[in-house]
Amino acid sequence: MHQIELWALIPFALMLASIAVLPLVAEHWWENNLHKLYTALGLSIPTSIYLIINDMGNNLIHQMAYDYFPFITLLCALFVVTGGIHTHGSMQARPLNNTITLAIGFVLASFIGTTGAAMLMIRPLIDMNQQRKHITHTILFFIALVANCGGVLTPLGDPPLFLLYLRGADFFWFMNLFPQWLFVGTTMLAIYYAIDRHIYYKKEPVEAVMADVREKERLEVTGKINIIYLIAIILSVSFVNSTYVPRMGAHDAPVYMQFLREIILISISLLSLITTKKRVRKENNFSWSPIIEVAVVFIGIFITMIPALSFLNANAAKLGLTELWQFYYGAGFLSALLDNSPTAVAFHTVAMGLPHAAELELVAGVPVQLLKAIALGSVFFGAMTYIGNGPNFMVKAIAEQNGIKMPSFFGYIIRFSLVVLLPIYILAQVIFL
Repeated sequence: MHQIELWALIPFALMLASIAVLPLVAEHWWENNLHKLYTALGLSIPTSIYLIINDMGNNLIHQMAYDYFPFITLLCALFVVTGGIHTHGSMQARPLNNTITLAIGFVLASFIGTTGAAMLMIRPLIDMNQQRKHITHTILFFIALVANCGGVLTPLGDPPLFLLYLRGADFFWFMNLFPQWLFVGTTMLAIYYAIDRHIYYKKEPVEAVMADVREKERLEVTGKINIIYLIAIILSVSFVNSTYVPRMGAHDAPVYMQFLREIILISISLLSLITTKKRVRKENNFSWSPIIEVAVVFIGIFITMIPALSFLNANAAKLGLTELWQFYYGAGFLSALLDNSPTAVAFHTVAMGLPHAAELELVAGVPVQLLKAIALGSVFFGAMTYIGNGPNFMVKAIAEQNGIKMPSFFGYIIRFSLVVLLPIYILAQVIFL
């Protein structure tokens, strides 16, 4: 393996720092996806040259073809299909109804992705609560439950899990995380219900409650054909792989077989665009901007992370990471401060570089318990900040567009993450890891 110089990791550090800092110090400049592309390419091109000069061009090709392309294809398919489903109308925004809505989104997140579930559920939730004066806490719990923690049970649920799936974890292995998923979800929902009940009966103005009762509408769903497409996506990711289609993993497999799953996902996306009425996407305020943002930012992440992953793999034993809690909190806090997808890959790489007892059961090349710690830390802690997971900022932006006052970056951490989320995550670690 080629020895990676430490300075070769600088572009990756700068890429992650850009994601964390530029939205805070240059918000309007960073909002332009073209500027994100300039940043990504400006850091990726030097890294690519370094890789090619040092005979690591194959690493670059493999990373983009077999990691980035499947990753962005799945996200795009989920984004397009869920963007074709529109719900109209609402129930009364009572605490129980809000809690049930959050629970539905929490369950959906594992099967249509945190991005898909968040984009599908956020507008109906806001519509349902439009007469209430106190809704910020509901959006905060929505970010935690639907845009993050709910996505633990399948590789579809959250991008870091899909990357672990691409590295060898079986699709159905993630169902082993059900106890942790259930504990965190039910605990968080119980806390939300108690808070919302207190606010509803003690703080909501009477006129707001009465207006909510008067303006209750029957719930209607349009674009239902996309539900079939969602099922098709789930089946494609579950069964279109080398386990069930061995030819896909053959060394001499033609290109169309190697990328059969991606071809199917692209076809599903095109079918959704063709068969969904334009007014449905218009009612959803469908825009390509969010998925373009993810695509251009992750070009930079996936390319610049190659030297970092090689370095971690070569020096894993020297980092002093051996305990489950170290992987859980390490992956967790880096996910919160940076982004959970590259963090999960980085810690998986570290785990692969560690010596393991021969009798240990391995999944994706690492001991089962270590993989659980990495997966749980990466997904759960993505909710700790607005930048921990892609849907977080998207939900915040939609809420603010609808006149809901959201906490600042640090206000979110102080008012919500540290007092609500972190204690739950610590309990999950103590009980399960």
